[in-house]
Amino acid sequence: MPFTRATVADVMTEGLITCEPSAPLRAVARLMADHHVHSVFVFDDETAELWGIVSDLDLAAAAWADVDTQTAGESAVTPLVSVLRTDDLRHAAQLMAESGVSHLAVVDPMTERPVGVVSTLDIARAVAG
Repeated sequence: MPFTRATVADVMTEGLITCEPSAPLRAVARLMADHHVHSVFVFDDETAELWGIVSDLDLAAAAWADVDTQTAGESAVTPLVSVLRTDDLRHAAQLMAESGVSHLAVVDPMTERPVGVVSTLDIARAVAG
């Protein structure tokens, strides 16, 4: 599918890898490595609401300090930037550029719940054709 006609649903990754805000950053790194992903969603354990995301870039930025003393909640990008799975992929790329983020939460328009993620790598694959 050409980039100019693609939707978020065409390139997104279904499903979520999650952690609680109190999760040690080293555990988040382990989740990324074990699941071969570049981001982990952070859910508020009290409200069960998605509120942030820790990307591999956030992890790298925190790693130079003491990764054992930092948590997912301290390193997560908030507020979370999201798109609908039905949104145009060009809109997703624009949101990433304007927000300075590499991952967007994909929300189902019917349930308003997160169902996956779209990343800059997904955008690159679509642009490459």
